[in-house]
Amino acid sequence: MIEVFVESIRVNMANYKRVVMLKEKDSTRYLPIWIGHFEADAIAIPMQNVPVSRPLTHDLLQSAIDKLGAKLEHIVIHDLADETFFAKLVLNQDGKSVEVDARPSDAIALAIRAKVPIFVEEKVIDSAGMTFDGEEGEDGEKRPKEEAPLDETKLSVFRKFIESLPIDDIGKSGESP
Repeated sequence: MIEVFVESIRVNMANYKRVVMLKEKDSTRYLPIWIGHFEADAIAIPMQNVPVSRPLTHDLLQSAIDKLGAKLEHIVIHDLADETFFAKLVLNQDGKSVEVDARPSDAIALAIRAKVPIFVEEKVIDSAGMTFDGEEGEDGEKRPKEEAPLDETKLSVFRKFIESLPIDDIGKSGESP
């Protein structure tokens, strides 16, 4: 499993679709996942420490997990089939590991709130991960653009959108993950 963090949530200004950009902690690869408007807000609100007057759905879920005596250990985006990502919550309840199926956006929103690691199975990031032209790696070396080994016809629209995003500002805010 590869640990990632939420690098950003991007918006396509032509159609207002959102994509959450997960970035490998120890690499220059990104995993873009399309999400809905409400799902984007559910991830962004705790990341930006926006105060809310009442618990949101993911706050409620975190509270329910806690009250039932479990602890969220981490989340895993474990599969990609027919252009759909699959995730699971990994809970610890009385020393027993319990896995719960979840949409990636819900799992990410919960992981942000609980401040737990986000992991992606290597097969998923190998098939849908990407790097960007000219981005520097940890060693200062420039990295070439990485082509995903997927059938280009399947994710070509998605890839075109991601490649059109302005990424020159990535990492320039001075914030660390």
